[in-house]
Amino acid sequence: MSDTTTPAPTPATPPAQPATPAPAAAPAASGDCATQEEMLDSMKEIFDPEIPINIVDLGLIYKLENKDGNIDVEMTLTSPHCPVGDQLKARVNEVLMKQKGVKAVNVNLTFNPPWTKEKLTFDGKLQASMLGIM
Repeated sequence: MSDTTTPAPTPATPPAQPATPAPAAAPAASGDCATQEEMLDSMKEIFDPEIPINIVDLGLIYKLENKDGNIDVEMTLTSPHCPVGDQLKARVNEVLMKQKGVKAVNVNLTFNPPWTKEKLTFDGKLQASMLGIM
């Protein structure tokens, strides 16, 4: 008997079929970025300077879209003459940039349609009622 052994040849096995890239990438991408609900919840820390209700419950956020970590926000103000519109836009940008997977934020102010009290969420209406606004 010889002390040297020759390893047995390994049979050629076909490589495992890789998962299709698109479906495999889709769940990972969505899991890597904050959900719309998480982003809206984070914006609830931003309050209108004249009405002590957050901008989400006030109904100021008209659109929130995520395109591969690039967030587009369309929002309004309670009044077109609001002197802190730029500050609110900056706060929205600041808050959303802290969310997971967010690469860029574009905040667009619009006044069409104009904001009305009917745009308040249910929670916003409760808060407004408690403040005597409605």
